[in-house]
Amino acid sequence: MAKGGAARRKTAAEAGELSEVPGRAVGGAQALDRLIHERMRLGIVSALAVNESLTFNDLKRLLATTDGNLSVHARKLEEAGYLACTKYFEGRLPKTEFRLTAPGRQALERYLDHMEALIRATRDR
Repeated sequence: MAKGGAARRKTAAEAGELSEVPGRAVGGAQALDRLIHERMRLGIVSALAVNESLTFNDLKRLLATTDGNLSVHARKLEEAGYLACTKYFEGRLPKTEFRLTAPGRQALERYLDHMEALIRATRDR
C-alpha cells in the first residue's frame, strides 16, 4: 500500500493490458513522442498542420498563451527540426512566421497513429 493507506493503481501498461500497440511497445523506445505530447507543443504543431504558416501573434492568440511560453515551446520544436521559423520585417515591424516541416508533419502523424492505437486498445478491453 502507498503512503496514507491508498493502494497505488497500476497503469494499463504496467498491468500488461497495453503491453503492445500495433508496431510499437507502449512505454518502450517507441512510446509517445514526448516533444509533441506536451499540450502547448501539440497545439502548435496541430495548428500548423492545418495552416500553411502562422505568425507568432496568430499562434499566440489561437493558443491563448504568453509570448514567453510560446517562444520556449516553439524553439524546442524548431531545434528538433519540426518547425521552420522565418523572421522578416513588414514595414518597420518585425514578424516571425512558423511552418511545419516535413519531419514535423511525419512526427505528428506518428503521434496521432499511436494515440489512435491506444484508444482502440482501450476500447477493445
